[in-house]
Amino acid sequence: MTAGTRSLKALDFFAGSGLVRLGLEPDFETVWANDVSPKKAMVHHANFNGDAFVLRDIQEISGALLPSADLAWASFPCQDLSLAGNLNGMKAGTRSGLFWEWMRVLDEMAQSRRAPRILVAENVVGFLVANDGADFRTAYRALRDRGYLVGAIVLDAKSFVPQSRPRAFLIAAREGIDLRGLVLGGPSAPFHPASVVRGAVSVADPDWLWWSLPIPSGRVAKFSDVCERNALAEEISVREFQKMLSPINRDKLDAAMQFGRLLCGTGYKRTRPVEDGPRRTFLELRFDGIAGCLRTPEGGSSRQIVVLVEKGRVRTRLLTVRECARLMGAPDSFRVPGTYNDGYRAMGDAVAVPVTRWLAQHLLLPIAQRRAKKRAA
Repeated sequence: MTAGTRSLKALDFFAGSGLVRLGLEPDFETVWANDVSPKKAMVHHANFNGDAFVLRDIQEISGALLPSADLAWASFPCQDLSLAGNLNGMKAGTRSGLFWEWMRVLDEMAQSRRAPRILVAENVVGFLVANDGADFRTAYRALRDRGYLVGAIVLDAKSFVPQSRPRAFLIAAREGIDLRGLVLGGPSAPFHPASVVRGAVSVADPDWLWWSLPIPSGRVAKFSDVCERNALAEEISVREFQKMLSPINRDKLDAAMQFGRLLCGTGYKRTRPVEDGPRRTFLELRFDGIAGCLRTPEGGSSRQIVVLVEKGRVRTRLLTVRECARLMGAPDSFRVPGTYNDGYRAMGDAVAVPVTRWLAQHLLLPIAQRRAKKRAA
């Protein structure tokens, strides 16, 4: 726990493999966490000895039985809010609709006067715009109706690790907490992009909070820094590899082959329209030192590959689980047991550790340390 602070407690809903818990430390002690996936629970147990973890569907959780906490974090399912998903929204019965089960649990905690002072709902950026913003407005209003002041930010993991991974955070503080110095009078880059501004306009609430955060600085590792150079890779004919590329990506490959030294890049398969022909699957490359956003391993196109170019040769392979963990900011001491797919899913369906830590240090901890504003006489 940070020196000089009381022991702050956190609840971690939809906890997955425990990367949020790792990011909240040392500012918050996670006293309860849950998930429904036995395979993610296995990763969580391997790193936290099973402490505080409950393997159970949130629909079976009773808020009356949970410990008191300062913070409740929920990385609720994104399948129905992602542009790559089905966009069914947050209706009851959908995976993303489990947000309402979180609300139910918090209501049950509030009945015994144990409602957390801070709430964080994390999801893909599509959460802000899905169904023309209707889902976001509904979630925002749900938090306001429960006595919280609310604002949203977007934070991209590429500010900390070599992975492009923007995520939306709906952050709420109990009404009455003195937030002076923690909020701004309007939006600020990069935390309040157009999608957040549209969300603020859409909810039309004069008490909307423009959360204030310092801009991350310092050197960020390149993908080549986290790449496992000795992992087994398959050499592929340059001519055959070029057939998988669009003209733009062929140019990227040509430039990489002229680089003179080993260049570590990544690629995703994408289906794109072709002039005067049917849609085709191409491999889209990037050699800018940043990996694409990790996803879960379902479907061949969701698997990111590593492309190694050196001395006119091209070698390819899948990302290793350790590379996935490094891209999520987990230390090499973080254990990821299970199959390759288990590990890929555990990392691809999580929040990058330094993102959570940045929020904890620069916003969540300061909120938790604030007292209630004095009432006017």
